[in-house]
Amino acid sequence: MTFDSFLHKIEQIKGATPVGIDAHRLMIPVERIPYLYAEDFVEQHPKESAVMMLLYPKGKETNVLLIERATYKGVHSGQVGFPGGKYELNDLDLQQTALRETHEEVGIVQRDIQIIQPFTKIYIPPSNFYVQPYLGIAEKELVFSPNAFEVANIIELPLHVLLEDSIVKEVEMKTSYASWTHVPAFIYKEYTIWGATAMMLSELKETLKFALKTYK
Repeated sequence: MTFDSFLHKIEQIKGATPVGIDAHRLMIPVERIPYLYAEDFVEQHPKESAVMMLLYPKGKETNVLLIERATYKGVHSGQVGFPGGKYELNDLDLQQTALRETHEEVGIVQRDIQIIQPFTKIYIPPSNFYVQPYLGIAEKELVFSPNAFEVANIIELPLHVLLEDSIVKEVEMKTSYASWTHVPAFIYKEYTIWGATAMMLSELKETLKFALKTYK
């Protein structure tokens, strides 16, 4: 989908209700199903965080921004995700967290991002985090300045590729839930996108598919 045609759908996308749990189910590892509903884990006092699902033009095409995280001592080391991170006391709210972290991790300033709407919150059991995703749009081509301490690679996923069913595969991998297990994943180039990021990406995919189909 060209970015110009995508921009003409922005108002309709703003009015679309995120698909939520139904989309998360499509990409959830079976061992994680008991943690599907984030609100069930309030008593665990989870830490708050936010990520940015940023869509932007590259050439004429619409792209989704993902990052490969740098290697570090932690459960999400080396994984593919959206720019984002932990809420800090200086943040006005979680939306500000997502914007701040996007700037810190990939160098995109707040004024270049238009927040469209929040999506469905996800609970991350291994790290006891709530993650609040936000859909954002940048209307011009972006020049990334990745923070080498946090980001190993920038991944630019074309929206038309995300919307294809062939990008979804079942893969066997080692996880924090099981030594080896089969999990649904998005496969793009050499990257395997699974877990919470795949669940959020699935909600983005299904919501956009519904909105773009409904408002043709």
